[in-house]
Amino acid sequence: MEIIYFDAIDSTQKQLIKDIKCGKAKPPIAYFTNNQTGGVGSRNNQWIGLQGNFFLSFAIQDLPKDLPNTSIAIYLSYILKIVLKNHGSNVWIKWPNDFYIESKKIGGCVTNKVENFYICGIGLNTKIAPANFGKLDIEIDDKKVLAEYFGLLEKKISWKEIFSKYQLEFYKSKKFFTHVGEKKISLSHARLAEDGALVINNERIYSLR
Repeated sequence: MEIIYFDAIDSTQKQLIKDIKCGKAKPPIAYFTNNQTGGVGSRNNQWIGLQGNFFLSFAIQDLPKDLPNTSIAIYLSYILKIVLKNHGSNVWIKWPNDFYIESKKIGGCVTNKVENFYICGIGLNTKIAPANFGKLDIEIDDKKVLAEYFGLLEKKISWKEIFSKYQLEFYKSKKFFTHVGEKKISLSHARLAEDGALVINNERIYSLR
């Protein structure tokens, strides 16, 4: 994975998508910065990214064959969670792909499909957090974490294995709500299907992030 570092950028996600569409960038490739001014969050909301934090976008195509398209963001988030946990963090993933420390959100993941590639954007509060948000509970070396993350992705760990781990901590999500379209839905009575969907009142709900 080629990684291009920026001193500052409006949005790693928007820039990477633009560069791939015009042929300036060719996957697999990643854009990274600690200074992002116009990041994109879930439901196309702006992600408030304070200077010094972790902002990553990358284009990837080679994923596990058993990975459902609807759970790609869950998979990519959980792989990073594994890396951070190996460094001593207590980070966990709230359904579908938000990074939490205890009860506070510290980051998130969004995915877009461009041509035959998936563009994944991840933002983490590693140094400083806006009001009502949290930050990572450990100090990290960004370049080391990136190397370990992409190294783990290259191993193409099966969705079955990742899901089995993700499922074990799903109970933590039950205290929270999630947004499906414009609706705010409680996760208190939700269960997790094997493809990563929520099942609430016998209805399957998929992450569209």
